Amino acid sequence: MAVALRSDSGVVFRCAFLVVWCTKYRRQVLGDPVAGRLRELIHEVVDDKEAWLVEAEVAADHVRLMVEVAPQYGVHRLVKAVKGRSSHALREEFPHLRSQLPTLWTNSYFVATVGGAPDAMIEHYLEQQKGR
Repeated sequence: MAVALRSDSGVVFRCAFLVVWCTKYRRQVLGDPVAGRLRELIHEVVDDKEAWLVEAEVAADHVRLMVEVAPQYGVHRLVKAVKGRSSHALREEFPHLRSQLPTLWTNSYFVATVGGAPDAMIEHYLEQQKGR
């Protein structure tokens, strides 16, 4: 995957990240139609924050994003915005999520620069999240 050079306020950058986070207790609650709405919310937040979504994968119990983020904004702020807005909206729109989980997402997430995260490292993170 080729990541384009971007520019913003006099800064030229190439900052692409792989981000993965899990549902609380790794509960498998992200099936349809929740997954479809989650994808819409991810696109909305990424657009609002003037970042770029390269890929988005929603599995039953976790989310994987490849995003490009301006260095002035930072990947942490983007992840916080996506998790916050999506948790609030999904729990409001799908009441069964409120009854199944105290919160939708775990507090943690995995992030690596693109090209720097072998699959084994991501799988290790996902394994550690079981029961959280």
